[in-house]
Amino acid sequence: MSKAAVFTMKLEPDLRDAFMAAAEASHRPASQVVRELMRDYIQREQARQEHGDFLARKVAAARASAQAGQGRDHDAVEADFAARRAALAPE
Repeated sequence: MSKAAVFTMKLEPDLRDAFMAAAEASHRPASQVVRELMRDYIQREQARQEHGDFLARKVAAARASAQAGQGRDHDAVEADFAARRAALAPE
């Protein structure tokens, strides 16, 4: 991968010093560590976005199902589970 871009950022001197020391202690260039952190951040954000999109699709499908009258009301669900609990209860 070509490294043609330069990324400049401002940060507190103590944070920079601690980061540089940690990178040096792990025998890795600071730029390599920053690239890995950036990749990890991008991957986490993409996963978060994909999960959010998945949930939005599930909610939309559930709303459409309910509007089409395919759902069950609270009392029906409670009655079913009350019957299940009763069947499992010790005699």
